[in-house]
Amino acid sequence: MTFPDLLDRFARAVEAGDGAALGALFTEDGVYDDIFYGEFKGRAAIADMLAIFHRDGEAFRWDFHDPLCDGTTGYAAWLFSYTATTKHAAGTRVVFDGVGRFRLRGGLIERYADACNGVVPLRQMGAPWDVVDRMVGRWQAHLEADPAFRAHRGR
Repeated sequence: MTFPDLLDRFARAVEAGDGAALGALFTEDGVYDDIFYGEFKGRAAIADMLAIFHRDGEAFRWDFHDPLCDGTTGYAAWLFSYTATTKHAAGTRVVFDGVGRFRLRGGLIERYADACNGVVPLRQMGAPWDVVDRMVGRWQAHLEADPAFRAHRGR
């Protein structure tokens, strides 16, 4: 399977809410690191995460573009959107712009992580500033826990 084919299967599985199909794209111990919901390890956990996506939204669309892959590491820019179904944002169309980082092993995803500006979608949903601040604090803590980040800070 080519990297663009993998991206297409990934996007279609998310759009359809097909957790088994999404999980099958990952290694047995694969990790999906979602900017909002956190890390999910293993195919069953990844399938469960997708159920959470579809609990909180509907009418998903995920478009990958400009993919690059050397066989073990892949990147692709993306646009992702859905209509929120949560109590405070029901009916709001939420749009994300970001980049997916894929670590591959044996043609499957070993680790997927989002890189995007999560503040814009929070504001699209009308999240109060204290919620935005709490999320940004979580993202900051995650970033600062990375040894590579700490090296840049001189610690």
